Amino acid sequence: MQFGKTMGKLFTFCEWIMRLAYVNLLWFLFSLVGLVLLGIMPATVALFTIVRKWQLKETDLPIWKTFLSVYKQEFKKSNGLGICIGLSGVFIIFDFLYLRTVGGALQFTFFIPLLIITGFYVLTLAYIFPVYVHFELKTLDYIKNAFFLSVLNFHMTVLMLAASAAIIFLNLYQTSFIPFFSAATIAWILMFGGNYCFNRVGARQKKVSSAGRYGK
Repeated sequence: MQFGKTMGKLFTFCEWIMRLAYVNLLWFLFSLVGLVLLGIMPATVALFTIVRKWQLKETDLPIWKTFLSVYKQEFKKSNGLGICIGLSGVFIIFDFLYLRTVGGALQFTFFIPLLIITGFYVLTLAYIFPVYVHFELKTLDYIKNAFFLSVLNFHMTVLMLAASAAIIFLNLYQTSFIPFFSAATIAWILMFGGNYCFNRVGARQKKVSSAGRYGK
């Protein structure tokens, strides 16, 4: 009996490993289909959509059909968001490069604010895709909500970033994992943290709403 339970858990574990590997390969494939620059955003949105459904116990969804459908549907909108994120990142990089040419007190004066802005940028990135697949908003509202979630749930944000950094380090150390467990595992971590924060905010809003009704 105990052996049967152990084998059942082992089978379930292997099944999830195969699912993650499959959806990770789809992410690579569809990113290349869009020539990376145009493909990575819709492919990432499709990846997070599937991971979100899995975490909400929708485990029987057709992976290929769902991925393809979301990729096509979100191609234009997600790339609009990608342009905003990309331009912001390029702006930060160029600012750091420029500061290398500036010496003395001026460099220090601008370095600290730029470092803070970079920190906010990274915090926002941690939630941008969970927010995107969970809500239907305008482009700037995705960025705004992702930022506020990262700040209001800072403890979870730190855990999410630390776990993602560990996965990145593992993939750099063992590059054979990259085609199978890079983007998918990071998406799982970030979506798990995102769902935690969404549930926390929802519970808080419900508590405030209940308090308001009883206060009348």
